[in-house]
Formats: sequence, structure tokens, C-alpha cells
Amino acid sequence: MTGLRIAVAGAGGRMGRTLLEATLRDGAASLVAALDQPGAGVQGKDAGELIGMPCGVAVSSDHEAGIALASCLIDFTRPEASLGHLEICRRQGVAMVIGTTGFDAAGKRAISAAAEEIPIVFAPNMSVGVNLVFRLLDVAARVLADGYDVEIVEAHHRHKVDAPSGTALRMGEVVAAALGRDLAACSVYGRQGVTGERAPATIGFATVRGGDIVGDHQVMFCGLGERVEIGHKASSRMPYALGSLRAARFLAQRKNGLFDMQDVLGLR
Repeated sequence: MTGLRIAVAGAGGRMGRTLLEATLRDGAASLVAALDQPGAGVQGKDAGELIGMPCGVAVSSDHEAGIALASCLIDFTRPEASLGHLEICRRQGVAMVIGTTGFDAAGKRAISAAAEEIPIVFAPNMSVGVNLVFRLLDVAARVLADGYDVEIVEAHHRHKVDAPSGTALRMGEVVAAALGRDLAACSVYGRQGVTGERAPATIGFATVRGGDIVGDHQVMFCGLGERVEIGHKASSRMPYALGSLRAARFLAQRKNGLFDMQDVLGLR
């Protein structure tokens, strides 16, 4: 089989099913493996039947064999699972698109090390729209560098386990870099009680978790007499899946290296 051969990790999950649908609807890509853990309750089922599109590819927990069939693995699972998949991809020379968030410093170092041998797109958000927002935030922060307080608010569904979201943190990183600040030193995560006056150089984060919110992000530049807001709202997971396939196509032309969606979209 030639062309873009896609393996999907976490195929039985919410994002996994969206990736299955996007891949099966993409005329230039082939779904060659749908992978999940034995306890996920989908092992052995036709992956396409999970989304009403039978395809003849059964969900498997044999990650080694499944990844071996692919030219690219797309992974939106958990850090510990993604790092296991990363090692398999490294051994087998398979490209990887990583949309998983919540990695610690050691996990990020492992991804960087693997990228010396295989091509990887690693980004906190695969949406084309969100990555455009990152560029807009860089411009806004440079223009609104003096006299504007920066606050970032994000909202996700009740099942999300990390906070703030990787996208919100990346937004903070973009703004902090444009302002010449160290996000680790200037960030404030939530406020309670008598906090005192807001320190001008801080970047605040607020987190909402509830219901089935797919992903809302808003950055506010609050000045005297005006407020500039730049944000993004996702009504489904499909933008992340479509962006992931775009990233997989980008990697097909690379032998190794660590990239993000700014590279994929030519925005860097």
C-alpha cells in the first residue's frame, strides 16, 4: 500500500473516533491501523463501525504490529502512552504527530531526542485556526506592550485531566516571548481571597471545566478604556483531526526533525 498510511492511537476515544472519520474521508490517506488498550472495550471491532463507516480495519492492542504498517502515527492519548508509542515509532522509523498535552520536562526531552531519528510534529493544538491565533497574539502583544494587562481564559469538557490546557499555555508562551518575559516567572494561575493589586507584568490564567465543551480559548489585553480580545472556539474535534492529517502530509517529506503547526502552515 502506498501513499499516506495512517495509524490512529486511542481509536476508541472521543478524539480517536474523530481521527478515524477524518482519515476515512480523506481521499489521499489510508487507515492501516486503529490502536487502543485492551480495557478500552473496542478491541477486535471494525474501527469504522465506531463511527458508522465500516472499513475492514479491526481495532488492535498490538501497537508494534499496527505501527509497523503505517507511515505516520497520530496520537492524542496520554503522556505515558504517547511516550511508549514514541519509542515504537523511533525503532520502526515511523513519523509521528503528537497532539497529546500534559508532558513534563522529561517527556519533552524524550520527544526532542526521538526527533533526531524520525520526523515529529508536536503541538498543543493542531487546529489551523488556533495556530493562526498564535500568530495574531504575537502581533498584538508587540503592539500592546505597554499599559495592557494580559489574561487568558480557557474552557474544556469535564473529562480533560490537565489544566491549564496546552493551548492556553502556548498562548501564554507566545505573548510572554513577544513581551520579553519569562512565562514561568510572570504567570498567575487562578486567584482567591485578598490577592492585592494586580502586578502589571503578570499573565493570568483562568480555567473552566464542564459538560462537553470542546475547547474555548480567549486572550484579553485589558487597557484603560478599552479591551482587545483574541480567541478561538471549537464546536467539534474535527479541526484538530484535519490539522493532524495536514501535519502527517507535511512529515511525509521529512526524514527527521521536530516541528510544530507553525512549521506545517508556513507561519514561522
